[in-house]
Amino acid sequence: MVTGFRISSKKSMSLKNKLEEYLNPEYVYIPLVSGFDTNISVFVKKNDYVYKETMLGKRQGNFPIPLLSSVSGTVVGFEEKYYLNGEKIKCVVIQNDFKELVEKKEPVCDDITKISKDKFLDILKSNAIVGLGGANFPTFAKYDTDKQIKTLIVNAVECEPYITADYMLVIDHAEEILEGVNAILKINNISEAYITIKKTNTKMINAFNKYIGTFPNIKIYLMPNLYPMGWEKSIVKEVLKKSYERLPIEVNAVVNNVSTIYAIYESLKYNKPLISRIVTFTGEGLEKPINIKVKFGTLASEVIKKYCKYKNTNDLLFIAGGPMMGNSMKCDDLVITPNLNCVLVLPKLKQDEAIECLRCGLCVKYCPAKLAPVLIKNDCENPESLKKYEVNRCIDCGLCTYVCPSKIRVRDYVQKAKDTIRRENK
Repeated sequence: MVTGFRISSKKSMSLKNKLEEYLNPEYVYIPLVSGFDTNISVFVKKNDYVYKETMLGKRQGNFPIPLLSSVSGTVVGFEEKYYLNGEKIKCVVIQNDFKELVEKKEPVCDDITKISKDKFLDILKSNAIVGLGGANFPTFAKYDTDKQIKTLIVNAVECEPYITADYMLVIDHAEEILEGVNAILKINNISEAYITIKKTNTKMINAFNKYIGTFPNIKIYLMPNLYPMGWEKSIVKEVLKKSYERLPIEVNAVVNNVSTIYAIYESLKYNKPLISRIVTFTGEGLEKPINIKVKFGTLASEVIKKYCKYKNTNDLLFIAGGPMMGNSMKCDDLVITPNLNCVLVLPKLKQDEAIECLRCGLCVKYCPAKLAPVLIKNDCENPESLKKYEVNRCIDCGLCTYVCPSKIRVRDYVQKAKDTIRRENK
């Protein structure tokens, strides 16, 4: 049985304008973080000259991948900027010389389907390819397994309201995405691939159907128009009719976001590292909602000033990500990173005052992870109870807050509970 909730999409506002590119900021601020791991070795210092794609640092511990410069220029120092989780993170500050200088690179095989598996993994690792659906998980790690991968699932559902970055990418690059999927299948000896799309998204479906006939092992799978059908577990359950505990590889599957697939394609075809992405700048607080290809390290405030403009500079709410899973920001001094797919600007509205929990059970009914958010809320500072409630299985979808008739910000309590567990485990 498919479970989910139908919510307003709010996507049309950012689709009224064509995709733009902003690839020449005067300064970039590269956060010394990978996902949420701040255990980074730094390889540069003030006054160093760096080429575009130079390794500035490297993630240590599990799944080490490089942090790369998105421009050529001079390191002018280190400065703290806001990261998408709402915290300030130390950044390498580089003054762009606008020369786009790149050190000589190793050429890549013309026929990307003939790249060896080991070479495939090395290319993904050195080019810092990570999940662009928000998880930021190093992509090479999904394929670096002894288990047989039988199915590749490409997540093009993009179910959260307002966000259209994946949509814009598919409309412009459907053929290249299919070429990328085909290469991944052949390199990894995977027998089939499914591209999952909401059944209501006819333009995206048509974009793929124009080329998919030449790729017999790739099929389109139409997903229900429900939230959060873009969740990895929901996709695997819907497509393969199987469940897993931790990772899709348990059922011989790999799931990649469609933007990640395109990044893999460019990495294999052109040895191009991941140093930019499409970001949706949208919301009722902007004059011109738009999708923009932006280099990592660019400040969101700079992009908004140049392209979007504020409708009203007073009483605006800034969200890194979408309205359901995103994080509220103190200001627009936010750095663009691989795991940021949307900058949402909304007018602040007077919030309805929360009332006592009605014990209606709606948060339990609609929780896709089958948790009891109301119980987690009540014990959000009790680590022993939280372990019993398995709070870390929460996917931060925000449905518990969305459906709550008492207007309780349940997700905030669940996040507080996660912090309690993290402190307990230190």
